[in-house]
Amino acid sequence: MRSHRTHGVVRLPEAMLLCHGGAGHGAKDQPGVDRAADAGWAVLSTGGSALDAVLAAVEVMEDDPALNAGTGGRKRDDGSVQLDAAVATSDGRLGAVMCIEETPNPVRVAAALLDESIHILAGDGARDWADARGFVKATVEGSECPSSTDTVGAVAIDSDGAMAVACSTGGCTGRPRGRVGDTPLWGSGFWVDERIALTATGIGEAITQKLLCHRVALHEGSIEDALRFGLDLFDASIEVGLIGLTAEGEGIGLANTGMPWALRSATR
Repeated sequence: MRSHRTHGVVRLPEAMLLCHGGAGHGAKDQPGVDRAADAGWAVLSTGGSALDAVLAAVEVMEDDPALNAGTGGRKRDDGSVQLDAAVATSDGRLGAVMCIEETPNPVRVAAALLDESIHILAGDGARDWADARGFVKATVEGSECPSSTDTVGAVAIDSDGAMAVACSTGGCTGRPRGRVGDTPLWGSGFWVDERIALTATGIGEAITQKLLCHRVALHEGSIEDALRFGLDLFDASIEVGLIGLTAEGEGIGLANTGMPWALRSATR
């Protein structure tokens, strides 16, 4: 169990979870993000792990047709729905899937890769691997809603001080089959170590070029300072958002556009 010592007093970590519903989304989608945060907090508040909490939260958002992940994934230029998802933990584990089809909850497949010898699978190979392990295979109808910026994500720390991040996306409306944005890319769309957990949302190509989450993780100062540093890397015309938390119990969401987000903890 990781603890913090302040003036001779040992302070145990405060469990906390943050969720976001995607850059470019507004107040109408806040209820879906709140439901996800409540689901994740139900895990944390009863002693569950940060990993189980972020998976519970993201799965709720994948099941919400208003959000761009899972069920609400955007259609590619050929009408297909290809989904990306990633999961990582502060003890160094990583799992991601890219361009997977017929998978309503790709975040669960990504999580199943955490303890495998391979950590990233794409396309038909990802679905074949999921088939072999009994993950639900079902048609994902997808959404006609125009979108180029949104993702869903969650970060959490549990009472043992372990942190985790999970994110999922349906990609961009009208983009080519096989396109991958920042969401499943380690260091760009998500990051977690023993000090900080982050996930991004926005224009995937721009976020990838900036290696956004890794650069934010290295920035010194408060979590708010770090997130503002990240947003300032972009021209204001490029929609970007971030959520993050630290091992010291700081947590915040910031964006240069609309971004529904929610924080849950025992004290806030």
